[in-house]
Amino acid sequence: MTQYVYRFGGGVSDGGKGDKNLLGGKGANLAEMASIGLPVPPGFTIGTPMCAVYYDNGEQFPDSVKAEVKGGIAHIEGVTGKTFGNPADPLLVSVRSGARVSMPGMMDTVLNLGLNDQTVEGLAATSGDERFAWDSYRRFIQMYSDVVLGLDHGRFEEALEIAKEDNGFYLDTDLSAADWKKLVAEYKALVEEMWGKPFPQDVHDQLWGAIGAVFGSWQSERAKVYRRLNDIPGDWGTAVNVQAMVFGNMGDTSATGVAFTRDPSTGHNAYYGEFLINAQGEDVVAGIRTPQYLTRAAREGAGAKPLSMEEAMPETYAELASVFDLLERHYRDMQDIEFTVERGKLWMLQTRSGKRTAKAALKIAVDMANEGLITEAEAVARVDPSALDQLLHPTLDPAAPRDVLTKGLPASPGAASGTVVFDADTAERHAALGENVILVRIETSPEDIHGMHAARGILTARGGMTSHAAVVARGMGRPCVSGAGALQIDTKARMMRVGGREVKEGDTITIDGATGEVMAGEVPTIQPELAGDFGTLMVWADRVRRLKVRANAETPLDCRTARDFGAEGVGLCRTEHMFFDGARITAVRQMILAEDEKGRRAALDKLLPEQRADFIEIFEVMAGLPVTIRLLDPPLHEFLPHEESEFADVAEAAGVGIEALKRRAAELHEVNPMLGHRGCRLGVTYPEIYEMQARAIFEAALAVAQKSGAAPIPEVMIPLVATRRELELMKAVVDRVAEAVFAEAGARVEYLVGTMIELPRAALKAGEIAEVGEFFSFGTNDLTQTTLGVSRDDAARFLGVYVDKGIYARDPFVSLDIEGVGQLIELAAERGRATRPDVKLGICGEHGGDPASIAFCETLGLDYVSASPYRVPIARLAAAQAALKR
Repeated sequence: MTQYVYRFGGGVSDGGKGDKNLLGGKGANLAEMASIGLPVPPGFTIGTPMCAVYYDNGEQFPDSVKAEVKGGIAHIEGVTGKTFGNPADPLLVSVRSGARVSMPGMMDTVLNLGLNDQTVEGLAATSGDERFAWDSYRRFIQMYSDVVLGLDHGRFEEALEIAKEDNGFYLDTDLSAADWKKLVAEYKALVEEMWGKPFPQDVHDQLWGAIGAVFGSWQSERAKVYRRLNDIPGDWGTAVNVQAMVFGNMGDTSATGVAFTRDPSTGHNAYYGEFLINAQGEDVVAGIRTPQYLTRAAREGAGAKPLSMEEAMPETYAELASVFDLLERHYRDMQDIEFTVERGKLWMLQTRSGKRTAKAALKIAVDMANEGLITEAEAVARVDPSALDQLLHPTLDPAAPRDVLTKGLPASPGAASGTVVFDADTAERHAALGENVILVRIETSPEDIHGMHAARGILTARGGMTSHAAVVARGMGRPCVSGAGALQIDTKARMMRVGGREVKEGDTITIDGATGEVMAGEVPTIQPELAGDFGTLMVWADRVRRLKVRANAETPLDCRTARDFGAEGVGLCRTEHMFFDGARITAVRQMILAEDEKGRRAALDKLLPEQRADFIEIFEVMAGLPVTIRLLDPPLHEFLPHEESEFADVAEAAGVGIEALKRRAAELHEVNPMLGHRGCRLGVTYPEIYEMQARAIFEAALAVAQKSGAAPIPEVMIPLVATRRELELMKAVVDRVAEAVFAEAGARVEYLVGTMIELPRAALKAGEIAEVGEFFSFGTNDLTQTTLGVSRDDAARFLGVYVDKGIYARDPFVSLDIEGVGQLIELAAERGRATRPDVKLGICGEHGGDPASIAFCETLGLDYVSASPYRVPIARLAAAQAALKR
């Protein structure tokens, strides 16, 4: 019989840190902490395989699992000496999710389970604290009603706020036992009103309701969005952890907190965290109360008055600090830890590798390698390549004037300006229209995940630096300011007030996630410098990397940026972008609309010096490096005039009538231009176009070689080839022009002629094409379109649904479709090498900057990948990690 339940605590550990796939991250780490002797409340984990069984079984549990869970409860009872459902001395448990990778706030939790109208009295008697017992019961009703029964959370919050207002109280901790008892009665009445039935009193019904809700939350919208954003497969499932409750809300000697063994924003080797006295864990992470600092240094640095844990609970803090050091050494990584102090006794509730900013990830990896805790290769493997994107985020210009409205907590670094929006849906809608938005919330919840992803930055009135907003923003690389308590947010009026000023939805503000400042208007930014830890890690990465990394670049600025980021050449220079320049477009249109070759050549003669100058600038930046130049590719209609004035300009330049030009434009119209007269088909029908471009390339290369002494290596790429004969014809044109230019100059440069493999037929016939082509560059954007029969420009309206339904694991235009398009690339590489063993192979689509696609290129042994300039560092690190895995 399959085992689904695994125990931990009380001297028992059925699993450990190596069992994350089976027990989820939380369950595996609880078992591991218990096994190394740390104080962990006893419990059990229902493994991740049960998640699939639960859904396959119509969201029901098999009898065998019910028997195992009964045994798990007996284990907790045996360790604690308490009995589940016993009115005199009740066992209470928490029910929490735990996927194999951390998904903070995305799935559900229920605390204080096992309370009812009888057991609350027993808890009051055994604890000697009636107020604590009734506070715990109201928390349980509120949480269970929200998570399990699906009732409106806001109604319970509203009742709590009214209770505080009626008594003139500000904090939850001001309410007495009698106040809580009265609120419990109101909460139960709300449940009966909204649910139509009384609040469940049977503790076993409560338990199975909570277990079902946690498994059910795996398929919640917020969890699906988070998985899609973080490339987490939907079939992994979650585990469920059932654990004996320990209480941080038992008075002033009790507390709860969240801590990191190093600063997750900067990476500095200093404890970072927050705690609350007389509170439960959800109060900290949900941002319901603004917490206190963990260390005295952090409190003093922030200028805060409430005592830190180091000052308020010095003995417990010292014990906690020793646990931090033990866990970091044991896991050899920065840890994110949840703990509770119950009447002076420390309990560990969770440890996991902490979410961190890219800057922190770099510093932690480099520092730990320098400390000897991990190797250089492990440091390279530790940093998520995609997270490097965060390092390219701008920071505020220190010299720029600032109109500071208020200051909150610096929860996630970086700076952002945008228009204010007050809900996630509006943020997503406005961002889709190209608008930069700042999402402003009283506090964020997991339901806001889509709006947080769409926003440029996040600002909250409540919550600390370990709140939901802070943790998710850091993971996404979004700047975030949390706990800006001076903000008064009126979501109904779509406005906020601060210091006597009003900010309405649509007004522009700027936030600085490094300082916590919130400013009116837009503040100028500056680009970051990449040095220090970044430079160190890149040196280590380049030592193990095999794949070369080039850049997709067609301007001198792009090329310089790419070289600064470590690019080893240009993998795709799109020449058509040069033709759209305002000074040239008329000549381009004159060439397209000409009736004969003579007219086309007259226009091309005007373009030759411009094109040559373009290539000289690029070759100067890339002197000594390969530069792959794609000859004219797009359909000619893209360059055609549309306005009457544009037709007039072309008519004047060409010396023909406007009506004749319009007639010619109509002749060039195509029903499906992306599969029409474009790419090498233009070169076959109008070879003079490619002749002009080839001449510009070789004249520029010779000029730069003569001037600098470092000759560039032009790689002339013929686009959209489907047959050997097409490439043969176009290579003959390029070679003829090259020889003519070399003869005129009395000098030569090394060059190659190859093709872009972007059609399925070209991949299938790669063996024949390699008889002519000296290199293949896989144009994965068009190869994906032509293989899947999907237009990249139109796919956004349905691809999200396809990913959600598991048709594709990821958007195939973001990450390569390895099973389909990948097979064509593999086939083309094999057949091309069989014909020409030294054929140079690379990819130059958007996939060249995607880590998963780069890993695939490494397995095929391609020679290089080419990415946009700002993704070159990502590609370098991803290529190193792929080499290490291989």
